[in-house]
Amino acid sequence: MTRILVVDDEPQILRALRINLRARGYDVVVAENGTTALKAAATHPPDLVVLDLGLPDIDGVDVIRGLRGWTAVPIIVLSGRTGSEDKVIALDAGADDYVTKPFGVDELLARIRAVTRRLAATPTDSAALPVTAAARVGRHVVNLADRTVTRDDGAEVRLTPTQWAMLEQLLRHPGKFISQRQLLREVWGPEYQHETNYLRQYMAQLRRKLEDDPARPRHLITEPGMGYRFRP
Repeated sequence: MTRILVVDDEPQILRALRINLRARGYDVVVAENGTTALKAAATHPPDLVVLDLGLPDIDGVDVIRGLRGWTAVPIIVLSGRTGSEDKVIALDAGADDYVTKPFGVDELLARIRAVTRRLAATPTDSAALPVTAAARVGRHVVNLADRTVTRDDGAEVRLTPTQWAMLEQLLRHPGKFISQRQLLREVWGPEYQHETNYLRQYMAQLRRKLEDDPARPRHLITEPGMGYRFRP
């Protein structure tokens, strides 16, 4: 059973999400503040986190950073902050998706299903790299079988589930152009085919982690206005 940690300081939201998620077969753990959330995540690691940014003790972005220090668990931000800058900060900190309050439960459930699909996704293109393949991106070796990224000096680079899903789509098709729409469909789902801002954010994150010079990428290439490709 998928365990979801819901973090929000509004009791009515916690209650509503606990009822709705449990009714759909999820195991739900709730936390009213960031400190409790971090302890709960360490004691009983969740499969997914739904996190409000406006917490009473620790800012939600700091909770994301705290989680990302040791886990790649998917994080869906649930927040009343509607500004694009807030979304960028949360995504850069390691969030996988962002839902703005007020929200519909059906929308949140759809986002949860989309993130869950990314974890379970497997390649279907017979021309793609086999699951056992490893690819080199600059000074990094990306092992697609065990989902590890290792720098030449031995240091491990952590990627979030969404970062992995996007990188795998590119690395499994070296040299092949992949359109924006295809990436959005494969990584986020068909309902996200116009959210090109997601691609820009996650590509920027991957370049910061994997390219020697993120401003002048040599391997994770943008085809302006069209899509992306991995250049070995």
